Amino acid sequence: MSGTSLDGIDVAAVATDGRRRVFPGPGLTIPYPEAFRDRLRSVLGGVGEVAAVEAELTRLHAAAIAQFRGCHPDVAIEFVGFHGHTILHRPAERRTWQIGDGASLARLAGVDVVADFRSADVAAGGEGAPLAPLYHAALAADLAKPVAVLNLGGVGNVTWIGPGDDEILAFDTGPGNALIDDWVRSHTGQTADFDGALARAGQVSAEHVARLLAHPYFERRPPKSLDRDDFQTAIPCGLSLADGAATLTEMTAASVAAATCHFPSPAREWLVCGGGRHNPAIMTALARHLGVPVRPVEAVGWNGDALEAQAFAYLAVRSVLGLPLSLPSTTGAPHPVRGGLLFPAAG
Repeated sequence: MSGTSLDGIDVAAVATDGRRRVFPGPGLTIPYPEAFRDRLRSVLGGVGEVAAVEAELTRLHAAAIAQFRGCHPDVAIEFVGFHGHTILHRPAERRTWQIGDGASLARLAGVDVVADFRSADVAAGGEGAPLAPLYHAALAADLAKPVAVLNLGGVGNVTWIGPGDDEILAFDTGPGNALIDDWVRSHTGQTADFDGALARAGQVSAEHVARLLAHPYFERRPPKSLDRDDFQTAIPCGLSLADGAATLTEMTAASVAAATCHFPSPAREWLVCGGGRHNPAIMTALARHLGVPVRPVEAVGWNGDALEAQAFAYLAVRSVLGLPLSLPSTTGAPHPVRGGLLFPAAG
């Protein structure tokens, strides 16, 4: 998994029947070299040297698989689920673009690869995102319900899981870490507000937060999804470094709180995965806004750094078995949609 935060590659192993039996294995995170991160950022929106960046990204994923195998030689890999990296997401135009060459990765890694997870859903009229909810529901089978699983990558997305087998709702909540990261990078050259230090030192601009929440996206009924850069115009002007970080952090939490109006019933607790859970300023703001327990997913025994990669391993198995990857309540597609393309290693 290479996510919207542009931080690197997450590799994770899962043993699963593609349904309710899920046994997460080891995981590994490999940061992108800074120079490649800049090249990847340069093609967001589908511009620039896309083909060259795609080839490099594919090679980096092959190297990541090799490194994972070296660390965990006892793990037998039957399939690789290869998400690639989203550089453009415009479901209203029936467009979503994840770069990454599945055929090349299968050849380089010497293992069958399932890729292109999103395009079938978008072609059917769905949002193509989020796609992790079915995995969240499988993991949460024994938890008290309703529960909300919040992934805070570059964009935030939530899975609301109710007590019934078919009670699931998922959608993107709004900005995750992307705007904060972009703000810090543009002002300091650093990649993130580590430990929320800047946000905790600043003051929130309520005017800027209110302006963000006035965006029509928040009134749209889910399922719904976002591109990483959909809220670039919300980045504040005229604020200090710390005040801007505090304001953008508050925007992330307020966006999540705004999502609760769409839930069929309130969540008993929120479980947070993705890089955002490492930011104490975000977690504190979430707890203040939501008024119920907000915990990192490690509190229930999950690996929050590996969860998204695990999800695409799980979806790869579902794809090979011909099972749906999305539901009308998770992407807005008119019916459950199968997806993914299989690239044999010997092909």
